[in-house]
Amino acid sequence: MTRRRVRTRADLLRAAFAVFAAKGFGHVSIEEVCEAAGYSRGAFYSNFATLDELFFALYTERAELIAAQVSVALAGGGPDLDVPATVDRVTEVLLLDRDWLLVKTDFLVRAARDPDVSRTLLEHRARLRRAIADHLDRARGHTELPAVLGTVEGAAHAVVAAYDGVTTQLLLDGDVEHARAWLKQLLTALLTDGSAGPAAHRRG
Repeated sequence: MTRRRVRTRADLLRAAFAVFAAKGFGHVSIEEVCEAAGYSRGAFYSNFATLDELFFALYTERAELIAAQVSVALAGGGPDLDVPATVDRVTEVLLLDRDWLLVKTDFLVRAARDPDVSRTLLEHRARLRRAIADHLDRARGHTELPAVLGTVEGAAHAVVAAYDGVTTQLLLDGDVEHARAWLKQLLTALLTDGSAGPAAHRRG
């Protein structure tokens, strides 16, 4: 792929993200994406066969960014993972962006109705859970995980579920600061006895 095409593709993805977040995937045309990016339909079709393909590429790009953020934060603890300290690192760097959540929700709705899209989403979530489980496995020699979570795989499921819940609230109230504090409190309670670190003030 030439440098120019890479730039064109990046511009189209950036423009599509803004348009999808503003209007919703099902209400956006190829022409609107091209207009927002400043390109012709020919430029679009030289990079993507359909709007669906662009949508999947956009989702993959953002989802991989989130997975990378989590992996880097988890890896920062060294051989003996300190769960409360790792929770602090994860919640400080994790992308909590309302526009992304709007696009992600569109993808989730599509996945609920389309088995092919569902497989794409499930594969991404499984990769993310595996990365979390691999790092949490190192924590057991340093901080005992609550028995109620069962295996590290169960703990990874709980972490992803907590993120889903907090980001749903963020989608509704737009309060990023509260979402970050609440996610930190929730993950600490899930993965330890809940006594580590100051408690965040919960607002409904």
